[in-house]
Amino acid sequence: MTFELPKLNYSFDALEPNIDAKTMEIHYGKHHNGYTNNLNNAIEGTSHENSDIIEILKNLDLNNMALRNNAGGYFNHNLFWEIMGANCGGNPSGEIAQAINSNFDSFENFQENFKKAAATRFGSGWAWLCVHKEGKLEICSTPNQDNPLMKNGCGGNPILCLDVWEHAYYLNYQNRRPDYIEAFFNLINWEEVNNKYLDFR
Repeated sequence: MTFELPKLNYSFDALEPNIDAKTMEIHYGKHHNGYTNNLNNAIEGTSHENSDIIEILKNLDLNNMALRNNAGGYFNHNLFWEIMGANCGGNPSGEIAQAINSNFDSFENFQENFKKAAATRFGSGWAWLCVHKEGKLEICSTPNQDNPLMKNGCGGNPILCLDVWEHAYYLNYQNRRPDYIEAFFNLINWEEVNNKYLDFR
């Protein structure tokens, strides 16, 4: 199959002031678009040519860096855009709220653990909230464009992620990654995260 750059559900400036329009334009139009095109090139003529992205991620050879980086970059950014939105943030509700309280004792504890995973990821990478069997939640982080679905991942299904590559925040935040992480919580679309949780629990 041919993978396509997904359409955003909001305009480039919709996430301001937390993420500026220029960063969104470059991040989506250049970086994500590049991963999409390179993924298609990497699977052309291979056994992955007719696979969906989940199959590719779960079965890829980790030594195939072109496929590893671009399949990860494609999937990771898809999820990142989906779980953010304008006029979002605040506290979660629904079953994801109950699961967070059950697994982390409180939303505040979850926030601190997630912020730590994002802030302490050395260099480039991602922070994740994943669902395991029977609804168990786990926070983890991965380097570069790796993700939990790969053979070296935590094995959970990702429902929330934060991109901590510098291109995701440097225009607005420079080296202040903690400020960017804090701002991210103003953008989380908890309704979408809840829907993903219900899909995987």
